Amino acid sequence: MMGKLIGALVGFLLLNIVGAVIGVFVGHMFDKGYAVNTRRVSPEAREAMGRSFFETTFTLLGYLAKADGRVSEAEVAQTEQLMSQMGLSAEQRRDAIALFKAGSAKGYEPQATMDAFRAQCGRNHNLIQMLLTYLVNLALVDGDFDPAEERVLREVAAGLGVNGFAFEQLLRMIKAQNAFASGGYRTGAGGASGQQSRGDLAQAYDALGVSSSASDAEVKKAYRKLMSQYHPDKLAGQGLPEDAVKAATERSKEIQVAYDMIKKSRA
Repeated sequence: MMGKLIGALVGFLLLNIVGAVIGVFVGHMFDKGYAVNTRRVSPEAREAMGRSFFETTFTLLGYLAKADGRVSEAEVAQTEQLMSQMGLSAEQRRDAIALFKAGSAKGYEPQATMDAFRAQCGRNHNLIQMLLTYLVNLALVDGDFDPAEERVLREVAAGLGVNGFAFEQLLRMIKAQNAFASGGYRTGAGGASGQQSRGDLAQAYDALGVSSSASDAEVKKAYRKLMSQYHPDKLAGQGLPEDAVKAATERSKEIQVAYDMIKKSRA
């Protein structure tokens, strides 16, 4: 039902009544596909996946933060911000902190954690992507990668079954999406120089994971795929815990801004 409502609203905004009708149809297909997917995962399995995601996320965040030899104040602040975005309870925060400390402890080896996560969630591309997004954001908190942090990120990506090319593409997308998350870009904003506008537009394409030579249909397909990945009902149905869904869906706002900028440039 949610897919129909969203589809109708977006369609109406773009193409009035005709768009609304098309949107209802597209939304119906989404709802149908979502229902099939969620029926395949029992509540018990979703709970297990959610717990696995939570434990793996905060343990690997600790491991990554200690990669360069010390956990910085910026990395602690970034992790605390993630906890706040997730809306963790006091008990959950204590669990998250304990996991972070375990991951940052001397001698910690991540392979068993990654193996357990892959066994529980390995078929769920969205959960893997969200996990890597959290890790990349932590590594970028001080501006750029430390070589040790980059090594750990690539180690984790490979351990989760993500090849080098896919990781590089994800990295470009996250960096570009973070630029839009800063609030500096808004559709319709004026006053930017031509050079700055071209730079912003290039980042918009990177945020969607497509090149500037992509067709309108290819751009729209990439946009819809990303928005589908960050749809709260879909994420919840695939095992992402409710607290993580709150943080994950924030990413859809940056994707929307990037897509709107590309559409405006092509109008």
